[in-house]
Amino acid sequence: MTEAFYVPSGDGLFVPTPHTAGPWTPDAQHFGPPSALLVRALEEVEAPHASQLARVTIEILGPAPLKELSVRAWVERPGRSVEWLAAELSHGERVVARASAWRIATSDTTAVATAEGPALPSPDGLPTSNWPEGWNGGYLDAVEWRRVEGALDEPGPATVWGRQRVALVDGEKPSALQRLFVLADSGNGISNFLDPREWWFINSELTVHLLRVPLGDWIGVDAATLIGPHGIGTAKTTLHDTAGPIASGTQALLVRPRQAD
Repeated sequence: MTEAFYVPSGDGLFVPTPHTAGPWTPDAQHFGPPSALLVRALEEVEAPHASQLARVTIEILGPAPLKELSVRAWVERPGRSVEWLAAELSHGERVVARASAWRIATSDTTAVATAEGPALPSPDGLPTSNWPEGWNGGYLDAVEWRRVEGALDEPGPATVWGRQRVALVDGEKPSALQRLFVLADSGNGISNFLDPREWWFINSELTVHLLRVPLGDWIGVDAATLIGPHGIGTAKTTLHDTAGPIASGTQALLVRPRQAD
C-alpha cells in the first residue's frame, strides 16, 4: 500500500488510498485527509505579500468516497491586507466539500503577543491509546496516537497527541498546516462519550481559527463534546504543538441513534 493518504493523478486529481478510510464505514473517508487536501490547495493560491491563513471553515456536503477526487482553489475576494479564499473538493460532478478561508497579511507583533497558555506534556514516553471497539482502521491506524489525559476508548473529554505515519500526498512532505488539519477533524471522535455502535455523532463542518502555524510533527488535540436536547452537538478543541496552544477548532455535530436510520 502506498504510504500516503493520496496519490496524485495529474490536473488537480487525487486518488485516495485505504489510509483515508473513516471509522464509520470503510467506503467513506475520515474528513481529516480531505480537509488537509483543501488546505493544500488554499496554500497554493498565490499571495501578493507575506500572509497566513487565519480562519478556515470546511463545509462537508456529503461523504467523501474512496474514489478519485478533484480539488481547486481561488481568490474569492482580493485585498491588500485581508483576502477571502475558497476551495472545492469534488468527485465527478458532485461537490463533496467546500472550504472558505481568511488570509491576512502578516507583520511583527511579537512585542504585544499574548501568552499562548501552558504546553501539553511532551509526547515522548507517553502511552499509546486505542480507539473504541467497532471503529474501522484506515485513517485511525495511519496516525500515531499518544494519550495525555482521558482515553480514546473511554467516554468523555480527552487530550491526545497525534502524528501522521504517512504523507498527505505521495512524494510530498506535508506542510505544517496540512499536518494540523489532518488531526483537527478528530475532535468529536477523541472526546466521544457515546457508544459508536449505537449512536451517530458526525460533524457537518469544521472551523479552525489559527494564531500561528505549528512547529514539529506532533499535533496535540484537547477536545470536549457538548450535546443539546434536540440531536445537535458541538465538539470544541484546542490544538497544540509542543510549545503550546496554536489554534481553536469547533465542529457542528449531528447526534442520532443509529437504529433511527
